[in-house]
Amino acid sequence: MRKYVIIGVQGSGKGTQSLLLARDLDLVHISVGDIFRWHVQHHTKLGAQVRRIMAAGKLVGDDLVEGVVRGRLEQHDWNFGFVIDGFPRNRRQAEFFLESYDIDGVIHLDLPDTEVRRRVLARRLCSGCGMDYNLIFDRPEAEGRCDVCGGELVAREDDTEEALAERLRTYHEKTDPVLELFRRKEYVVTVDARADIGTVQRNLRRELGLPPPEKP
Repeated sequence: MRKYVIIGVQGSGKGTQSLLLARDLDLVHISVGDIFRWHVQHHTKLGAQVRRIMAAGKLVGDDLVEGVVRGRLEQHDWNFGFVIDGFPRNRRQAEFFLESYDIDGVIHLDLPDTEVRRRVLARRLCSGCGMDYNLIFDRPEAEGRCDVCGGELVAREDDTEEALAERLRTYHEKTDPVLELFRRKEYVVTVDARADIGTVQRNLRRELGLPPPEKP
């Protein structure tokens, strides 16, 4: 069983790299951001609360995040392990996680703030089915329309210059100490996230001592 945490600023490719890792190793990919977005899209009570927080460019509070993570991991559908992204985001969450679960490694996707802005502000979300796009790396065939359902592509509500600046400030203030905590326990491998998707995946697997990807 393998259990990994993947950490990186928004736009660093956490979700993409997690899915690739999970695919070959039969791991469950747990995205805290995806869980919250599901609640937002389905207009649940939790979703309404998260929507207000995200629109203000803030991070969801510790108690709420920890509750969601605990509930997800208690499903125990991860027979061969998991890779979790979007958590932990601060020292308290990291301590909670280390007390509750053994992990095999922490993958840090390192990306400069200038590149973060370029990538994040190019993201689009299908208003119909929720499919993610990026106008830099993954453009739709028809401009502004989803390839899957034809729905209109829109910017995420929280992908504004102001909200992004606040998230970057908060990320460095709160998440940098998380990496230091994990580094003291010798869990962290750092990978340059500016490279293409395949190169990043190969590099992180090499750092973790894992076999290379089965597919290019």
